[in-house]
Amino acid sequence: MQFEDLLASITPETFARLVTAVETGRWPDGVALTEAQKENTIQLVMAYQAKYCPSDEPFRVGADGLLVTRSKREMKASLKPNEETIASFPLHNEES
Repeated sequence: MQFEDLLASITPETFARLVTAVETGRWPDGVALTEAQKENTIQLVMAYQAKYCPSDEPFRVGADGLLVTRSKREMKASLKPNEETIASFPLHNEES
């Protein structure tokens, strides 16, 4: 089985179990992952997320397997700098 075929065969339920195993270090039945299982499971989760779970997060693995990063300028631009200010407060209390 090729790696792409393996990724395509993962169901959303299986993916959720793999994510939980990576997060907790244990399989759903409570058995701890070995070091080899941890490495392989992390790789599988990252590859699946890159291919089937697109994201706009600033640091992620792209569909091509390469790390995708955004610059600070790009992140600021995505925060809609032209919106009105929600609130402003004086720095000093003028009543003193």
